[in-house]
Amino acid sequence: MAGNTSVAAQQQPRRQFSLVRCVATCLLALIVLVGLAVLIAWLVISPKKLVYTLENGSVQNFNLTNNHLNATFDFVLRAFNRNRRISVYYDYIESTVTYEDQTLAFSTVDPFFQPHRNVSRIKPKLVALNLAMSPSTSKDLMIEKTSKEIQVDVHFKARIRLK
Repeated sequence: MAGNTSVAAQQQPRRQFSLVRCVATCLLALIVLVGLAVLIAWLVISPKKLVYTLENGSVQNFNLTNNHLNATFDFVLRAFNRNRRISVYYDYIESTVTYEDQTLAFSTVDPFFQPHRNVSRIKPKLVALNLAMSPSTSKDLMIEKTSKEIQVDVHFKARIRLK
């Protein structure tokens, strides 16, 4: 019997499969599978950036008296969805016209849907109605008006959903 116990003691005990190792292996496999699924979906859909271009802009009914501005700003924003399989829902688009860090006009565009491979033209009408301006900003704006060109900043902020 002594011979049998020495042989058993020399054999290495079989490794036990621990619960931690099992959970770690399962998590790693899950992460790899999810990553592979995302990669395949990305390659199938192949999303492209939406392209926005400000095509046209004009100022009408411009009147600046006693540091108060009345004007209508008309712009045409071209939105091009060049994706083959992705459509876009625009929940809102906010348009803002600023001059020397002062907001001159603000407008929102109603929600709309843009199908894939489509060009949409958005025409916000921004109105400044009896807007009080600082004397220095008013003076600078009048100087630019005499040259028949007014340089303003136009900002668009949109909330979109992809389908």
